Amino acid sequence: AAVTPADLRLFVDVPWRLYNAKDHPQWVPPLRESVYDALDDRKNPFYHEAARALFVAFRGGAPVGRIAAIENRAHNKFNEDRAGFWGFFESVNDQAVADALFDAAERWLAARGLETMRGPFNPSTNYECGLLVDGFEHRPTFMTAWNPPWYDTLCTRARMSKAKDLLGLWFANRPDFEPPELLVRHAERAVKKGRITFRTIDPGKFQREVALCWDIYNNAWEKNWGFIPMGEAEFHHMAKDMKHLAWKDLSFIAYVDGEPAGFMFVVPDYNDALIHNRGGRLFPLGLARMLWYKRKPKYARVMALGVKDKFRSRTILALFTHEIMRRGVAINAQGAEASWLLEDNHLIVKPMRALGATDRMRWRLYERDVRAPARPG
Repeated sequence: AAVTPADLRLFVDVPWRLYNAKDHPQWVPPLRESVYDALDDRKNPFYHEAARALFVAFRGGAPVGRIAAIENRAHNKFNEDRAGFWGFFESVNDQAVADALFDAAERWLAARGLETMRGPFNPSTNYECGLLVDGFEHRPTFMTAWNPPWYDTLCTRARMSKAKDLLGLWFANRPDFEPPELLVRHAERAVKKGRITFRTIDPGKFQREVALCWDIYNNAWEKNWGFIPMGEAEFHHMAKDMKHLAWKDLSFIAYVDGEPAGFMFVVPDYNDALIHNRGGRLFPLGLARMLWYKRKPKYARVMALGVKDKFRSRTILALFTHEIMRRGVAINAQGAEASWLLEDNHLIVKPMRALGATDRMRWRLYERDVRAPARPG
């Protein structure tokens, strides 16, 4: 188990021991600062109601894999569940290594009386999650995962079964794009009557915007599979970084009859620049590359799209999709990925596909039963 500061540094460093630009050209090194923050059980508000243990596998003195075991008390309380979680998984293509890692996580979770282990969550559904199972040829967008194809085999052979798939849908800039006539008529009628309006998020009024989005977020996602409400402290913790990352022209809040109804949060696809930041460090080159790319970004990632339950319908979600496409064409953005979308969230997936979005990447979440710990004697 990784417990000391040196252990933590080694845990974070494992991907750089396993990946290289020649053999894995699609892999974009994560920002080490972001990984440390996601694992910081003292400063990250996520751990106010959670705990984690970190494990690294060695062979011949060299690290060959890692995994985190996570107890998320907030999830289990909200969902009346007894689930444990795993995340931050990396491994060489060796089933014995993967089995050892999963078994170490399972023992830690079993000791806490948890009955199922699901993952990967890094460390929850509100952060990076899923193993890539389709779309390996693509470079991932900002803050999404890429891994070799054999990870799915390692999980399957380790008794992991599919719990849910997450989609990454791609919108290409099509200046000649013509949305369905019925949608256009409805959009024009709704806007003309003033029932639905879109307002660009204003970073200059950060506290107001965060408060609005937090309220919408917890309502909009409440019925989604695996949802965990975000406390105000955790939401602000995440939002303070996102403030500087947002693509302002593409991020907006929607109002219905003057009431905040939903929001869309979009960031430039910084991976277009970070793929050249092989060390994964923010300072000095990582930040410089991100700032350079933000001046004139080409691609985007839709990180969050949510509508309050009382306003949710195929029509309003289609209008959201239409609005992001209209804005993207206006500023000549070349393409955007919406991720992660639950595969069975038909209210949003169907209108996106109807408006020309194509399936680009797919990530999988797995689960298996936790075996009860062996009794002594």
